Amino acid sequence: MTDPAKVRRHAERIRELVASVVRSQIKDPRLGMITITDARITADLRDATVFYTVLGDAAAQASTAAALESAKGMLRSTVGKALGLRHSPTLTFVLDDVQDQVKHIDDLLAAARNADAEVQRLAAHAQYAGEAQPYRVEEDEDSDVEEPGDEEPRGGDDRR
Repeated sequence: MTDPAKVRRHAERIRELVASVVRSQIKDPRLGMITITDARITADLRDATVFYTVLGDAAAQASTAAALESAKGMLRSTVGKALGLRHSPTLTFVLDDVQDQVKHIDDLLAAARNADAEVQRLAAHAQYAGEAQPYRVEEDEDSDVEEPGDEEPRGGDDRR
């Protein structure tokens, strides 16, 4: 069993190392405006997944993915040497689509706000379908006032 804190530390270290190497050592022209957002490593420290975002369109994302795939060997050896593990973890690069999800959620929230505003607008001019007071109220004057002697005794049985 591997300590979860140790796994988190290694994952954070992998994220920092990959970001540093991508920034300083990889000179591939296909590499776009990339940000390493997260890294996760399995409990046995053999496989690491590195999440990244790319500023640009689909072509920039595809070319950055190709550049990362071609630099995977150098990145793996750098990470393996820096971590000092018996086995260097294999690296898998995954495009992080957080920005697309954020945009989708913002669009859903805007649609919900518009629907709420429409309901409020319709409710402002709405009228009751029937009477304002839908329940029948008995207007019996005698039943409203109770006599002091009309109360039923409390406590159930009167067995004495």
